[in-house]
Amino acid sequence: MKPHHESPPDPHALTAAHALDALDADEREAFTAHLAHCAACRRETAEFAATAARLASVTAQAPPAPMKQQVLRAVDGVRQLPPQVSGTVPALLRTRAGRRLPRLVVAASLAVAAALAGLAVQQHREGERAAQRAQQARQQLQDIGAVLAAPDTRTVRGRASNGAHALVAVSPRQDRAVFTAAGLPAAGNGRTYQLWLNRDGAMRPAGFIDRDGTVLVEGATGDARALGLTLDPAGGSPRPTTPPLLLLSLPA
Repeated sequence: MKPHHESPPDPHALTAAHALDALDADEREAFTAHLAHCAACRRETAEFAATAARLASVTAQAPPAPMKQQVLRAVDGVRQLPPQVSGTVPALLRTRAGRRLPRLVVAASLAVAAALAGLAVQQHREGERAAQRAQQARQQLQDIGAVLAAPDTRTVRGRASNGAHALVAVSPRQDRAVFTAAGLPAAGNGRTYQLWLNRDGAMRPAGFIDRDGTVLVEGATGDARALGLTLDPAGGSPRPTTPPLLLLSLPA
């Protein structure tokens, strides 16, 4: 009996994997040839590649402000030593100044030490927060990449009533989805774009997106029928407060 050979994957389902450089050599060669005559896949691949670049840039950490400048600013607030006076100085004044000088030096040293300690604590906390944000961004990129590169991922496109283009990619095996938006108008002060999963006719909160890009949909998608997008108050709402700008049926 002849060995069973798997049929080649649908090239239209390989756009995300190609953008993430997750194809093997044969798949990459076949998909590159497919891109030459498929405008939809070229556009979708470019969108996924741009999203991956934006997510990767989030992990970059800016260095803290130079310590030298911070210390110099702190020293400006330290009491200065008495000015040197030319000529003869009365003995009583010299004696008093001599007694005060060590105290002023100690006070200045303690002030600078305290300033340095405070700056060190502040920079340590800022460093911890930056590291935490970078770790969260790396985890988000990893989770999104896992969904986009999954072999069972299916996508569906739509256009919101405000003109934004949207794409939902769902991996039934992972029970997860990602949402991509392009051309999304600014939400405005006190407003935010909120995602929803429609389960048995009820809309359940599924995360937020505040600008063009891709986000991981919060919550399992196995029992969800559709994904919606609304413009709600900043911070989110337990239920939609406006009609959906977009409601896409999730691919099976």
